[in-house]
Amino acid sequence: MAIIVNLDVMMAKRKMSLNELSEKVDITLSNLSILKTGKAKAIRFSTLEAICQALDCQPGDILEFREE
Repeated sequence: MAIIVNLDVMMAKRKMSLNELSEKVDITLSNLSILKTGKAKAIRFSTLEAICQALDCQPGDILEFREE
């Protein structure tokens, strides 16, 4: 089982840079980068909520499940 993080796709659709999202969500660039590259082991619901608010999207737009 694999969870795919499509944060970069949503950022591109909204024409938002990593720096801009980092400022809006109040998350460090390094933590946001770890999430964006799919290397994160977990995400807090409060962080996911803030990202969804900033990108005007649903959690399912960012996170995707794929069977391996």
